[in-house]
Amino acid sequence: MWVEPGRLWYVMGPSAAGKDSVLAYVRQQLPAAAGVVFAHRYITRAADAGGENHIALSGAEFHQRQASGCFALCWQRNGLDYALGVEVQSWLAHGLDVVVNGSRATLPQAQAVFPALQAVWITASAEVRAARLAARGRETPQQIAARLREADAYQPPPGCIVLQNDGALEQAGQRLLTLLLA
Repeated sequence: MWVEPGRLWYVMGPSAAGKDSVLAYVRQQLPAAAGVVFAHRYITRAADAGGENHIALSGAEFHQRQASGCFALCWQRNGLDYALGVEVQSWLAHGLDVVVNGSRATLPQAQAVFPALQAVWITASAEVRAARLAARGRETPQQIAARLREADAYQPPPGCIVLQNDGALEQAGQRLLTLLLA
């Protein structure tokens, strides 16, 4: 029996835009019968390092899996290796919509691998992102300024859905939830 392939929701955003928070909110609100699943990223970062729920791999484990064809998409960012597993392709083939936490630098590669991709850019004003980055306490003011400049230089491509996350988390979360359920 033929099943219409699902859509890949490729969610991106600059540091401190609240992307992980919006995705966590949507995961909690999404009905189980919606036909939408969230892919975990494989990352060479400790599992208890904070941020998103991911599958932590050592560098050696990551590269062994990469060489073995276990990943549909790989990239590097901020000194870490990231990947989406081949299970994403299987889920799409079975008609599920899949939400992934992507990287703007890898969007063209992702579009080539996943033709039914819908890009989503979650952002917040520079002032809000600067305050959130400072509150994390992980970066110097110079590093924060560099991150803000880099992010502000990015222009989402045509067809990319832009969600502003300056206000209450529920506002951006409900907008993404509505898109996924449409």
